[in-house]
Amino acid sequence: MKLWAISDLHLNHERNRDALASLPARAHDHLIVGGDVTEDPRRLRWCLTLLAERFAQLYWVPGNHELWSVGEAALRGVAAYEAMVAVCRDLGVRTPEDPFLVWPGEGPRRVIAPLFVLYDYSFAPDHVAPADAVAWAREDGIVCRDESLLHSDPYPSKSAWCAARLAQTRARLDGIPHDTRTVLVNHFPLRRDLVRLHRIPRFIPWCGTRETEDWHLRYRADVVVTGHLHMRATDWRDGVRFEEVAVGYPRHWRQEKSWGDYLREILPGSVDPPATGHGGPVWHR
Repeated sequence: MKLWAISDLHLNHERNRDALASLPARAHDHLIVGGDVTEDPRRLRWCLTLLAERFAQLYWVPGNHELWSVGEAALRGVAAYEAMVAVCRDLGVRTPEDPFLVWPGEGPRRVIAPLFVLYDYSFAPDHVAPADAVAWAREDGIVCRDESLLHSDPYPSKSAWCAARLAQTRARLDGIPHDTRTVLVNHFPLRRDLVRLHRIPRFIPWCGTRETEDWHLRYRADVVVTGHLHMRATDWRDGVRFEEVAVGYPRHWRQEKSWGDYLREILPGSVDPPATGHGGPVWHR
């Protein structure tokens, strides 16, 4: 039995839908779906129905695209998120709102912990206050579409929603027994030093919160799984493996490959740790 992960499927693109449809079945294994699947709950249902037929158990976390409000009648903020959660629960998919499952495979006792922690603009450089981060990015011509499509209702701001999610998530993680290891899964990176955006460095404010920088240690993680960056890599920090597993838009993956090639093995794990606790990146093309 293995645990696999993939993220950022972006199924509004036909090539990506075709690639997903051809994904081979691994009937005894589990799969993490790390967000940015789609903005449409109906398409999310199609995706997860297909995957549920090919894997024994699915885990899902939302990306920013799942939180977008597209169209006049679209739900906003928390309501948009809850609509996606409802789709998952109809299909038996574990979400950040469900009790953590103990991994039934080999190895020490672990729980798979899907998380929903947003961003609060604090990944901006030290000299840029979070409140000024959007304006700072705009100086370089960078404006994330979240600023017009991702709403925080009923919270007054995305930062406030992020703060609420941090509090809720800490409370859940604090309840994990101390003799239990974790696999932490979040769409957005948990550490700022793992965000490498060489072409668009000022996109970093929309990539996470500094409040999670030590969660891999605080919550005894064996692996941290994230997406969002469309830059697939394996890194090590403090002896903990960090996996960025985003496929991305069609230009971000090699068309001659199957998406089966882009599934990342999370457990038991096929990558040996470095001699020191700090290593990487190992890029996955």
